[in-house]
Amino acid sequence: MAKNKPFSIGDTEVAPGERKSIDLPVADLYTGTSLNMPVKVVHGKREGPVLFVSAALHGDELNGVQVVRRLLAQKSLRRIRGTLIAVPIVNVHGFLNQSRYMPDRRDLNRSFPGSAKGSIASRLANTFLTEIVSKADYGIDLHTGALNRSNFPQIRANMDDPATRDLAFAFAAPVILDASIRDGSLRACAAERKFPMLVYEAGEALRFDKTCIRAGLRGVLRVMRYLDMLPAVKKSRQVKPVVADYTSWVRSPDSGIVSRKVGLGARVEEGGILAYVGDPLGEAQEKVVAPFDGIVIGRSNLPLAHEGDALFNVAAFKSVKRAENKVEQFAAIHAELED
Repeated sequence: MAKNKPFSIGDTEVAPGERKSIDLPVADLYTGTSLNMPVKVVHGKREGPVLFVSAALHGDELNGVQVVRRLLAQKSLRRIRGTLIAVPIVNVHGFLNQSRYMPDRRDLNRSFPGSAKGSIASRLANTFLTEIVSKADYGIDLHTGALNRSNFPQIRANMDDPATRDLAFAFAAPVILDASIRDGSLRACAAERKFPMLVYEAGEALRFDKTCIRAGLRGVLRVMRYLDMLPAVKKSRQVKPVVADYTSWVRSPDSGIVSRKVGLGARVEEGGILAYVGDPLGEAQEKVVAPFDGIVIGRSNLPLAHEGDALFNVAAFKSVKRAENKVEQFAAIHAELED
């Protein structure tokens, strides 16, 4: 197998067989303090695919940061073929502020492909695309639900692209969504370039979730083995994913206090009660009902809601029973694992 060539990001060159930390300059703080995006390059001695794994594109999404940290601690990376580009914190400004957004209140994941002369969000998007994405063959971007919302572990991918579809099944999250692509998102940018990329969604902003972190790490390692970047290992128990037909957010029928909510991963039936929304005196309450048979893959964690607030994200499947079995298998497998 051919020997790898040196690999460069910014002004830094990484030799074959070398691990190197790189600080990519981003916009300074207004105090004049310099700020950098931390990057770790693990460059194998032998040539192979280049994979980027990124987290905290939204600065308050922390599970992915922990996935990247645990990934870099894996001893198997000593035998890597190809190159891993690990970026634990893309949105450094948002991370410092514990905020989803950039300092100008823009969403970095709606700012791609960006511009070197645009807004602070546009410039950071351009830097990430130029220095990281453009030098990779594949990508995995790690996310969580928004503030006060949790997502059941899931992969979002362009399933019309065969290479991306194969990666999605290799990751082996319990649920795969052929989700619509948002303009300005990194995934939209990847799709336009026919670049195979996965988005892993799991957990809630500003919180660590052991199961979501564990599943994310195992998924990334499976993808790396699928790409022959890491040596094969004895097959462990895993769930064969199910692909959702479609999803829908169920909204609050009234303003009030939300109680008796069903949990993430729960199977629901059309017309079944997901929760109740009642007034503060407890004298009146409205039912929140499922619009169709499915599995709850996202939900609001707040016990308060305004009329029209999104409360539950329900996914429909060709066989809800099969999807339920996969969710139960996933829960059983990860309950047995230790950190």
